Amino acid sequence: MRRAFKVLVLLALAYPLLVLGLGLAYIAVPPVSTLMLGRWLTGESASRSFVPLASIASSLPAAAAASEDARFCLHKGVDWDALNEVMEDADEGGPSRGASTIPMQVAKNLFLWPGRSVVRKAMEIPIAMYLDLVWSKRRMIEVYLNIAEWGDGIFGAEAAAQRHFRKPAADLSRREAALLVIALPNPLRRNPARPTARQSARANAILARIADTPLQCLR
Repeated sequence: MRRAFKVLVLLALAYPLLVLGLGLAYIAVPPVSTLMLGRWLTGESASRSFVPLASIASSLPAAAAASEDARFCLHKGVDWDALNEVMEDADEGGPSRGASTIPMQVAKNLFLWPGRSVVRKAMEIPIAMYLDLVWSKRRMIEVYLNIAEWGDGIFGAEAAAQRHFRKPAADLSRREAALLVIALPNPLRRNPARPTARQSARANAILARIADTPLQCLR
């Protein structure tokens, strides 16, 4: 028991150091998500070509911010107003919706595990705030779009654009960008290249929302 306790203590101390170190390294080094790492370790394929933000159509980060995190350019990693609203609306069964910002989703994808739990959400917050502190907003959205899963083994905007639209991410149209974004919550079931009527309607709503979304940090 003593030995196991010591191991747990060492892991608890090493994990924050790992996050701090990788957070700094990922300023320049292409990150690898936990999902990608898991696929490689189990022998499954993972398609990803990390591309700079300049090689991604500007409509894609704009659509991502408008859909996933409208205050992305304004907060410091966590949208406290949205988080408070979610907690106030929560019933006895817990929150019915999330308030994850793009930095929080990046924190989860790089350093945590899939699924929902209070523990994971509590860990997301300080990691997201740290990443937002040491990264620029452009780097944050660049990493987000390069590690997002867009299908079975398809990671990142470039691989997604090639698979679904047979073109590089730089050449995506505004509608194609919006269709990719609305696939993110359930990329294994939503095909951006063959959208349902509901997906098309949501894509149009996102495109309309872009005009009201602060995007100055992405320019």
